[in-house]
Amino acid sequence: MLDFDELRELAADVRVFVDLAEDKAEALRTIIAAYDVVLAIFPSHEGMGLHVVKGGEILHKIAKSQTNAMYSHTAIAVPDLEHAEVLKYLTTPVEQRIAA
Repeated sequence: MLDFDELRELAADVRVFVDLAEDKAEALRTIIAAYDVVLAIFPSHEGMGLHVVKGGEILHKIAKSQTNAMYSHTAIAVPDLEHAEVLKYLTTPVEQRIAA
């Protein structure tokens, strides 16, 4: 079960980390590399939209097995779904993009 308040707090922490960094792109790459699952959150008609930036296979395995596996996670606030999709594309290793 997702806790939207927790995701908002995580995204706020990420925003502060990135804002304080000299190299914002590197800070974002560092955040994404450090976690098993990274969710992009954005405003939507339903309240909050979610897009999996990293770790979709982990979430799929957990859902299939119906277990509570341990994994690290964070959230990154973006303005909309398009930005979330671009973030996922830009942070996916080139080898995986070519294989897809």
